[in-house]
Amino acid sequence: MLTTPPLSLYVHLPWCVRKCPYCDFNSHQARGELPFAAYVDALLADLDHDLPLAWGRTVHTVFFGGGTPSLFPADAIDAFLQAASARLRFAPGLEITLETNPGTTEHGRFADYRRAGVNRISFGIQSFDDSCLQRLGRIHDSAQAETAVKLAQDAGLDNLNLDLMYALPEQTLAMAEADVRRAIALQPAHLSHYQLTLEPNTVFAARPPAGLPDEDQGWDMQEACQALIADAGYAQYEVSAYASPGRQCLHNLNYWRFGDYLGIGAGAHGKLTLGSEGSILRRWKTRHPADYLAKAGTAAAIGGDETLDPQRRPFDYMLNALRLVDGFSLAQFEARTGLDRTSIAGELASAIERGWLLVEGDEAVPTELGRRFTNDVVSLFLRD
Repeated sequence: MLTTPPLSLYVHLPWCVRKCPYCDFNSHQARGELPFAAYVDALLADLDHDLPLAWGRTVHTVFFGGGTPSLFPADAIDAFLQAASARLRFAPGLEITLETNPGTTEHGRFADYRRAGVNRISFGIQSFDDSCLQRLGRIHDSAQAETAVKLAQDAGLDNLNLDLMYALPEQTLAMAEADVRRAIALQPAHLSHYQLTLEPNTVFAARPPAGLPDEDQGWDMQEACQALIADAGYAQYEVSAYASPGRQCLHNLNYWRFGDYLGIGAGAHGKLTLGSEGSILRRWKTRHPADYLAKAGTAAAIGGDETLDPQRRPFDYMLNALRLVDGFSLAQFEARTGLDRTSIAGELASAIERGWLLVEGDEAVPTELGRRFTNDVVSLFLRD
């Protein structure tokens, strides 16, 4: 039987100083003064329009993503959170994350974000090597990155994530390991460590950079860096996520466990379980900021709605859950998809036979081989 999972709120702030050549997110280069107040008003109108889909439900996490959310001043973040908490029931002490570019932070701003309610900062560091940062098109250097992290810590924010990438243009194994060591030295609560990929519709996809490590070199970097991260006391709980004890990203865990989330802002995506209808709705908003500002709060701001067909629910569920090191429970699969576990018995048997999955009792856990070939495991559940 389909049951209602925990609810999160995702807020998309679409502007950045400069579009990175590897980025396939809905981000737009800021030109001139940004309409902070008008955009907050648009977000609230958008939220009001979607509220009937989530009446009476409690929000457990909030995530400001982008773009570069740290372009927004703390008073704009504060105004949104105050107004949103008047419309939705916020869980006590809920996790509120703000993505931050080290090149857009100012002294004193972190204390203001904290006063606004932000209690988790995610830094887009990518590398501590200045030559790598330049090749990635980043606007900050390694010194600015370290300074920004320390400023956040000085402001009393200790729940910090650092994003690092590997297999960068002209990067060696030693350079990748050095990045991880410098990140660990800053003692963040959480690390995200993922491989650079050439996503469609990006500058790098159209014009691949020179000096990209090959597949074997990328794998060597991943293994060596994972060992360094583990030795420093961070436990891997997802394909690219590592945390100190008790510091996993609750917002992302809700995604990976096939939880629900309201998505507001230009290009934001949401997923909502409508228990009374026995359906799962995916909704996304119009992508361009100007278009969104003009239409927010009306049906015209909806880029699309899709009711998730039961035939596709196993694939969508596994696309998330199989990223987790601990896998998933079959009871949770049933609750989150509304399908009986027998509906995936064939796929599970195939994954077990290939050595990709272990199923003991109610728990299904990817093996080390399965984690290496996550995409292949997930593809077993893709149905025509």
